[in-house]
Amino acid sequence: MSGANDLMSCLGSADPSITGAGCALRRVLNAVGGKWKILLLVALSQDEELRYGELRRLVFGITNTMLANSLRELESDGLVSRRQYDEMPVRVEYSLTDTGRSLIPILMELKDWGEENL
Repeated sequence: MSGANDLMSCLGSADPSITGAGCALRRVLNAVGGKWKILLLVALSQDEELRYGELRRLVFGITNTMLANSLRELESDGLVSRRQYDEMPVRVEYSLTDTGRSLIPILMELKDWGEENL
């Protein structure tokens, strides 16, 4: 029953759109939406920590600008953590936070649905 209540709270928003700004579904889409963020999350799930260049190789077609922007946004939303080491040359590694890691099974379900239906 909670699912129906959640949907009603989205649809019953004072916002004139179908799902209001306070809707959890809208917040999720804002956090993982776009062409690259889901692919980056899945790539990060393949290892404990990955460097920028490794992510660039794993996510085919992403530009440096989109990679940097997407990582910054994912970090800001608490899904990815960034660790910079005090060494030369500078070494930076990215990893999923616990929150980001909890999203991976859901993304894999979405992938499975896509394989079956699209």
